[in-house]
Amino acid sequence: MQLIIATSNTHKVEEIGALFQGTLPFEVCSARICGGMPPVNEDGETFIENAQKKALALQQIAPSDAWILSDDSGLLVDALDGAPGIYSARYAGEQASDEQNVNKLLEVLESVPALQRTARFICILCLIDPDGCVMYFTGSCEGRIAMFAVAGAGFGYDPVFIPNGYAHSFAELGEAIKSELSHRALAVRSMCQELQGLDLRST
Repeated sequence: MQLIIATSNTHKVEEIGALFQGTLPFEVCSARICGGMPPVNEDGETFIENAQKKALALQQIAPSDAWILSDDSGLLVDALDGAPGIYSARYAGEQASDEQNVNKLLEVLESVPALQRTARFICILCLIDPDGCVMYFTGSCEGRIAMFAVAGAGFGYDPVFIPNGYAHSFAELGEAIKSELSHRALAVRSMCQELQGLDLRST
């Protein structure tokens, strides 16, 4: 069975694929097997709305027997009233790189002391099965924003996000720890628990 990830972000596909290993009988694929991810106007006001828009867009061009999974995630910083939120991927502009987004965040938080830099990652997964049933799964990870970025593994805001209970950022901690703690990992784990009770091969 194919599970097609509704994203053009190769890092997300790799991360989600690794999280599925040994749990469910899916062949995890990127939207490239459908000719690429179709353009989506992510103008929803919530993570759920944007996740649904991406999943439905890919469903229109995907094989009818495929499962579709989309992800909409973001970073919510308390000192910024929840920003960048749904605009996390384009915080520094529509075509901004991860580095540019991180740099803008650090600039905006420059005068905010360490104890007031609390934040959380949120992930919403939208899953559509071959029958068109839509399911949602949520994961969150609490932490804080570092005073400066440290290069390492990961992507997005990983160089500056320090999860609670740790002294280093996701980028420094590496994939093994991130796969246990991250918002995306927790959302995928929730989805796997829900689906393991189903006879997926008969779907």
